[in-house]
Amino acid sequence: MDKKYFLADPELAEALQSVSRLINQRIQIKNTNLEKALQNMASNGGKYLRPAFCLLFAKITNPDDWDSGRLIKIAASLEILHMATLIHDDVIDDSPERRGAVSIQAAFGKDTAVYSGDYLFTIFFDLLVESMAKSPFLQTNARAMRQILFGELGQMDQRFNQHQALLSYFNNVNGKTATLFALAAHEGAYFAGADRQSAYLARRIGRLIGISFQILDDTLDYSDGNHLNKPVLEDLATGVYSLPLLLVLRQYPDELAPLLNQGRQMTKEDMQQVQSIVHAHQGSQQAQQMAAAFTHKALTLIDQLPHSASQQLLKKLTTKLLTRTI
Repeated sequence: MDKKYFLADPELAEALQSVSRLINQRIQIKNTNLEKALQNMASNGGKYLRPAFCLLFAKITNPDDWDSGRLIKIAASLEILHMATLIHDDVIDDSPERRGAVSIQAAFGKDTAVYSGDYLFTIFFDLLVESMAKSPFLQTNARAMRQILFGELGQMDQRFNQHQALLSYFNNVNGKTATLFALAAHEGAYFAGADRQSAYLARRIGRLIGISFQILDDTLDYSDGNHLNKPVLEDLATGVYSLPLLLVLRQYPDELAPLLNQGRQMTKEDMQQVQSIVHAHQGSQQAQQMAAAFTHKALTLIDQLPHSASQQLLKKLTTKLLTRTI
C-alpha cells in the first residue's frame, strides 16, 4: 500500500493497514500459483484510494466510531473488487504491467489471472455478506457491479471509433471508474450513521472525484511515462480513445485519421506520432481543464460537509489527485 497520501492522518493510515492485513488474510488459498499471484499484486503499491475514501467519509460522519471491524471489512471489499476488475482488464488488454510490476496474466498466464479475479469476487461477496447482509447495500453493490461492467462494455463497443461522442466517453468513465468511488464514499457515510441526504451528498462527491481521477489517468497515458506504474499509450494500442485524443480528434481529424485508420496495425512509431499530435494541440491540457472542473465541483460539495481535520484532509487529497504524476 502506498501510504504517502495519508501520512497527515496516522489514524487513517493505521486503519488502512488493517484493511491491508485483512486482504492478505483473505487471499490465502490452497493453490500455489493463485496465492502467489494475488500476494504479488496485493503488495505492489496500490494507492488504496477507494478504501481511504470510504473510511474518510465514515470519519467525517462519525469521528468517534469510524473504524469498526464492519467498516474495515467494507473498505476491504472495495479494494478487493477494484483488484478483481484490474486483473480481468489486464487479461482483456493483454497488459504486461500493473502497479509497476509484471501483471498477473503476464507472469502466471491468462488462466491463473482469470481464476485470480474470480477468486477475488468470491472474497468480495463474502465480505459483503459478513458486513451488510441485512442492509439495502447488497442491492447497491449489485447495481454498482453492473454499472462497472456496462462502463467497460461501452468502452469496448467504441474501440477504434474515430467518431466517438464525448458523451459516450463520459458515460463509460462514469460506469467503469466513478461508480466505485461513489460507492466508497456512499458506504463510508451510510455505515457510519449518516442521514440519507448526507449519504447522497457523499456519493455525489465520490462520483465527481472518480470522473476527475479517470480523466487525469487518461492524460497520463499520453505522458512520457517516466513516473507511471503502467505502460503509456496502452489504451491507444487497444483502440480505446480517451479524452485527450478525442478532443484533438474533433478539431484536427485529418491529421490523425491516416494514423488511426491503421487500427491494430499501428506501429510504435505511429503511436508516438499520435502522441506528438495530441501534445502539439494541447489535448492533455484541455482534458486536465475538464478534470479540474469536476474537482472544483467536488470541492464545493465537500465544503458542505461538517468542518473537521478529516474534511480538510479530504479536500487536500481531492486536490492532490488532480496534480498527481502516477
